Amino acid sequence: MALDLVSYLLIILVVVLHVIVLGYVLKKRPKNISGKHVVVTGGSSGIGLWSAVHCFKRGANVTIVARNIKVLNEAKVEIEKHRVNEQQKILVKSLDLGTSYEAVEKGFREIEEEMNLPIYMLVNCAGLAICGLVEEVSVQDAKFMMDVNYYGTYYPTRYVLPKMKAAREGIIVITSSQAALLGIYGYGSYAATKFALRGLAETIHMEVSHLGVGVTLALPCDTDTPGFEREERSKPEETKLISSSGGLMKPEDVAERLVDDALRGSFFSVYGLESWILSILCVGMAPWSGFYLNLLQILLMSPL
Repeated sequence: MALDLVSYLLIILVVVLHVIVLGYVLKKRPKNISGKHVVVTGGSSGIGLWSAVHCFKRGANVTIVARNIKVLNEAKVEIEKHRVNEQQKILVKSLDLGTSYEAVEKGFREIEEEMNLPIYMLVNCAGLAICGLVEEVSVQDAKFMMDVNYYGTYYPTRYVLPKMKAAREGIIVITSSQAALLGIYGYGSYAATKFALRGLAETIHMEVSHLGVGVTLALPCDTDTPGFEREERSKPEETKLISSSGGLMKPEDVAERLVDDALRGSFFSVYGLESWILSILCVGMAPWSGFYLNLLQILLMSPL
C-alpha cells in the first residue's frame, strides 16, 4: 500500500514537472519595440493615451491619432515625460477614423512619411458608448457607434495588414470590451459593434498568424476614462447596477496589461478577475492563448 502511494505521488510529481517545463518552453518571449513605430488611435486620452505611454517607455516611436488637435498636443506633453532616449519621436495626427477608408489611407500614409518608418504596431483604441434599450437608442446614434467603433478600427487595420503581411512582422491590437463576450442590458447597440470587433480579430488572427503578425483582442471592463464619464450619462439604472459590480479600473493599469499581452503574442488581453472569468466562459473557438491558460480553460469550463 505504501509503495502504491509513493508510486502515485511520483507520477503526480512527474506530471507537474512536465507541465511546468512544457509551459516554460512554450512561453512566448515579448517582442522588442525599441526604435519601432507604434500608432495608437484614440491616443489622446484614456486607455489609448496610456498605451502610447507604455510603448514610449519601451523605446518606441509613437504616433497618436484622434480628432481634437488641442487634446492631442496635451497628450503629447504627457507622453514626453516618459522618454527613454533622445532618438525617440512623438507625432500627433488629427483624423476622423470613421468617415471613409480613403481619408484614413491618406492620413496613415502621411503618418508613415512624416515618421519615416513603417508602422510596426497598431493599437486601435478609438471608440465610444451610447447606452440605452435597443429601441431607445436612435438609428443615427447606432450608426455613429458602428462608424467609430467598428469602421474606426477596420479602416486603420485594413491599411496596415498588407504591409505587415509583406514584411512578415507586426502587431495589431483591437480594443473591444467585455460587451463582446455577452449581451448586457442597455448595451445592445454598443455590444453589436464590439461583437463585430471580436469577429474581425479572430478572423484576422487566422489569416495572418502564420505570417509573423500578432493579433491581440483587448477586453477591458469599466475603466476610469473621459469616455466612461460620457457613457454614464446615457446608462439605464439597470445597466449601472449590473456593470458596477466589476468596479472601475485605472486606464494606466489596463493599458499596461494590453501592451504586455500584445508584445507576448497573447490573443486575449483581460484585466481583473471578472474579465478573466468571462474570457474563460466565453472563449468559444478563440485562438490558442498559451499552454497554462488553455489548460485552465479545459479544467474550469465545467465548474464555472
